[in-house]
Amino acid sequence: MFQRILVAVDPSPARHSVIRLAGDMARLTGARVSVLHVAPSTATLAAVVSLEDDVEAKAVLDEALTSLRDAGVEAEGTVVNALTTQIATTISSAAEEWQADLLILSPHHRGSLEALVNPRVSDAVAHRSRAAVLLAPPEDASATQH
Repeated sequence: MFQRILVAVDPSPARHSVIRLAGDMARLTGARVSVLHVAPSTATLAAVVSLEDDVEAKAVLDEALTSLRDAGVEAEGTVVNALTTQIATTISSAAEEWQADLLILSPHHRGSLEALVNPRVSDAVAHRSRAAVLLAPPEDASATQH
């Protein structure tokens, strides 16, 4: 089954369900996990502007790694920088380089018009990836109140 799981996380609240799902899958299959956080930047006419500082990016990664390791999962991780237009390619390339056989990420829901103008990263990754892609469902607020 799955031996190498790549998990792509971002600063959104959806990262919690992505990490929880990755931990569950890793424990079920005995897989190793690699966490990837892409720190986005955008290009202007004059410069490339980071949209997330290094401290924030490292905090997102460290939180994910701590959560997985506390759950008994063997995990490693990295932060990479990429333009917003290259995030999907960066995730797909990282999955291929790490030889992941499962890629887990969150879908960010958008309206039809926005999705047409600016496709979701998860859609682009699913089309580019050679590994199986699992989209983590958003957390259910009623399920977390137990």
